[in-house]
Amino acid sequence: MTNRTLLQFFHWYTPGGGKLWGEVAEKAVSLGEMGITDVWLPPSYKGASGGASVGYDAYDLFDLGEFDQKGTVATKYGDRQGLEHAAKSLRDAQVRVIHDVVFDHKMGADDKERVTVQRVNDDNRNEKEGDPFEATAYTRFTFPARNGKYSKFVWDKMCFSGIDYVEDPDATGVFKILNEYGDGEWNQEVDEENGNFDYLMGSDVEFRNNAVYEELKYWGRWFAEQVPCDGFRLDATKHIPAWFFRDWVGHVRETVSSELFVVAEYWAPDMGALQAYLDKVDNQLMLFDAALQIRFSQASKAGGEFDLRTIFDGSLVSAMPDKAVTLVANHDTQPLQALEAAVEPWFAPLAYALILLREQGMPCVFYPDLYGAKYTDKGTDGEDYEIDMPIIEGLPQLIEARKRFANGPQTDIFDDPHAIAFVRHGTAEAPGCVVILANGPEASKTIELGADHAGKTFHDFLGHCGEDAVADDEGRVTVRVNGGSVSVWVPKEG
Repeated sequence: MTNRTLLQFFHWYTPGGGKLWGEVAEKAVSLGEMGITDVWLPPSYKGASGGASVGYDAYDLFDLGEFDQKGTVATKYGDRQGLEHAAKSLRDAQVRVIHDVVFDHKMGADDKERVTVQRVNDDNRNEKEGDPFEATAYTRFTFPARNGKYSKFVWDKMCFSGIDYVEDPDATGVFKILNEYGDGEWNQEVDEENGNFDYLMGSDVEFRNNAVYEELKYWGRWFAEQVPCDGFRLDATKHIPAWFFRDWVGHVRETVSSELFVVAEYWAPDMGALQAYLDKVDNQLMLFDAALQIRFSQASKAGGEFDLRTIFDGSLVSAMPDKAVTLVANHDTQPLQALEAAVEPWFAPLAYALILLREQGMPCVFYPDLYGAKYTDKGTDGEDYEIDMPIIEGLPQLIEARKRFANGPQTDIFDDPHAIAFVRHGTAEAPGCVVILANGPEASKTIELGADHAGKTFHDFLGHCGEDAVADDEGRVTVRVNGGSVSVWVPKEG
């Protein structure tokens, strides 16, 4: 079976103008040939900011670029026809299609209504401040342009648990909406940051409302009928009760496909929190390995002072490899974003080798690392910054190496703080490789591959080391790596 490799085919600053779906379709064949098996697409439905929406300000889940809402028919990425063509092109290229899902909140309400709210302490949402009061809130979503097509469901104050802005009296903050759900308390089985992390932004969805629960299950079935769908990436799951996704994932697997791939964004480096969450969702999904991504960022900034033997310490992939989606960067960690934890360009090839060529985890490649990206945005200091994310040297070759050589059992040689290696021993049908990387000066290691490799010639698939390496009569081979680099030694053809 081909090693699965996921590509996040967008970033926070992906250019607008409805061009992305066309680019997906155009690149589908080349992605499949390279070794990409799954493509994660951005949110495909209408956001509150219309054609400028990255997609996480979810407005109408049923508008896939079909209705004139929020000032546009198409989304930032294109119209519904373009989405369908992009997804079909991926499928035709034998690439699975993974869709982004934002259930936590809605934004851009169509109407206001009177609500009763209770202000809470933003640093401890379990702590109430003052008395409940009546105010006007943007909590009614009627989607007039869609006019009931696909779903007649109207979202109102009974569908939301919290809000961050009210009028008459005007106030901002975090407000618990008081209705018949939860006895004035937030949802449970959410992350414990800020006491209770139910509230994130906008009109926060109330999952205890059974009508909401059934509508979101219906949407999952409906969406999979509209466009090719092989799985979902679930947004902001720290803020959504675990019981909801335990039920929702089971429901879509039962009604759509038992093979659906599901990965959740539960961005926490604490293994205890991740294991607890996986237990609550009956281990039905995978999680992004936030701890490993942070380690990569730290290692890239520390240079030769970082002990490479510890690179996987505290990571999800080391503790629960079958539940880990490993990554070097994503749209939240890229420069100028909320979880910024950039991996320096010199270290990025090493990090990618550590997720693409190992036996454990499912790797996710980030669009700018494969194709590059340039953008301008304001930093936290209010100043404008021009960001240039360069193409990561050798990344296409590393993806190809995963496809061709990341086979068989693995042996780690983590015996030096500045130079580590691992061996994929191959199978009877497919060759393996020896991966060596260094964050200090040039290094070499003698690897015992076994007598069946005696006399075989190896070369660096990445081309960083120009010489060949020949195994001796007992199958020992000495491989080299340049300083601050990575080499992938594979059997030489011919």
